[in-house]
Amino acid sequence: MTMDSAPARHTGQGGTGPTGGSAFAPVHPAAARRSATAIHPPRGPRTGQARTALRPRRVRRRGRVLPLLTADALAAVLTATTLPAAALPVLSAAPLLLAALHAQAGLYRPRLAPSALLELPVLAGRSAVLWCSVAAVTAAVDPARAMGWSALITAVCLQVVLACAGRGLANQLQRRAALRWPASALVVGPGAGASAVAAALHGRPEFGLRPVGLADSQAPAEVDGTLPLLSTHEDIRRAVIQNSVGHAVFTRPPEADERTASLVRLFHDHGCRLWLADPAGTAKVTGMRVAHPADQLWGYAVQPLLPRPARPLERWAKRGIDTVLALIALLAAAPVMGLCALAVRVWDGPGVIFRQERVGLYGRPFTLLKFRTLRADAHEAATRWTVAGDRGMSPVGSFLRKSSLDELPQLWNVVRGDMALVGPRPERPFFVAKFSTVHPGYEARHRMPVGITGLAQINGLRGDTSIEDRARFDNHYIDTWSLWQDLWILARTAASFFRFRLGGS
Repeated sequence: MTMDSAPARHTGQGGTGPTGGSAFAPVHPAAARRSATAIHPPRGPRTGQARTALRPRRVRRRGRVLPLLTADALAAVLTATTLPAAALPVLSAAPLLLAALHAQAGLYRPRLAPSALLELPVLAGRSAVLWCSVAAVTAAVDPARAMGWSALITAVCLQVVLACAGRGLANQLQRRAALRWPASALVVGPGAGASAVAAALHGRPEFGLRPVGLADSQAPAEVDGTLPLLSTHEDIRRAVIQNSVGHAVFTRPPEADERTASLVRLFHDHGCRLWLADPAGTAKVTGMRVAHPADQLWGYAVQPLLPRPARPLERWAKRGIDTVLALIALLAAAPVMGLCALAVRVWDGPGVIFRQERVGLYGRPFTLLKFRTLRADAHEAATRWTVAGDRGMSPVGSFLRKSSLDELPQLWNVVRGDMALVGPRPERPFFVAKFSTVHPGYEARHRMPVGITGLAQINGLRGDTSIEDRARFDNHYIDTWSLWQDLWILARTAASFFRFRLGGS
């Protein structure tokens, strides 16, 4: 199996730590630049524990989703009352189906300038799908009550009008609430672009965001002194906490600069909503998809940035599938695991199962289970790499490590909920702290439950391979995650275990 149990090469220089100072003192244009990066300094072995990540608190959507859901449901119910010939059980499912269709179209995404009229084409298309489905099901269940073309067209038109009116009212209520209770926001980006976006937010309170600072790790020489300039990671963190910042507006894609990218995790940990307001148009250059329907911030194209998949139903399905498959795999692998345990006991002495602390979801530690691969007189330290062929390994341990059979007890970690079948490989706390200071984006791997196998492993990134490449593959897996991708990775893993490679990647 392409499971990862060996170290990888890591290169790079650790960043310098944040400097002191207040996060809220306004910065004069002639203020001296502070030399700092958004990367914390490396810690020694005794203090090099992984930083426990905050479980992201739920982001308040300012009451936008519930009014929209209510408006859509009322539109569907009122439309259904005009169709007495239709079957009641079919009509009762119409609001739920409509909500699913609108969610798939992105009609419940957070927006700064919502407009029901701009959403009208999407509303019309989803209404047509809804009532055509209702008509088809009604005709199949009770042909005597089948809807005619005139009734179908009437239902679609009435649904569009009512939904558009209801959403317009909900949007108006949102704008009034935004004016009365604006949320604190940080503008993240360099130079004049960030100052222009901050000025737009300050001058247009209807967007509901009140700028409280400019976050620029490069500290430009010319900056508007009316807002504090936050140039270190610690200053930004302090500003987020003390100002109860709920939104972070990036003026260019976060991945455009490693210092800016490192702030995504900070904002995510504190439950901030992330936006991209792109005055320079770099989103189009980098090929980022613009959200539809289009949103704007006083003429600047803006879209929400979602740092992690927010699909709870699919996450629960992933957990259920992992548990069932792990239990089946444990039963099927029981004879093999018994032989492995016997070989370790006979060849290397007592102590068949090796337990080690690893870092899992949101930086929480857990105890990982493995078959012991070192001799009884050797010790697998928490701060030292071990690989197949290590001098402390017996022939049995080396075979188990090379074949990845030593990972089989981790199926019990999956059943317990510590791990998933597919996800980023878990690492020891010492190395998580070390790699997080060297490789931007490494900490972001903990947005997803760690796994036995993953996208990096099926692409050959196991053993003595690049940590930076692994982190990049892991984050790509999280950003594009789906249940189908998990099944595809498991199929590739099984194929590689039997020395048979499926075509393509």
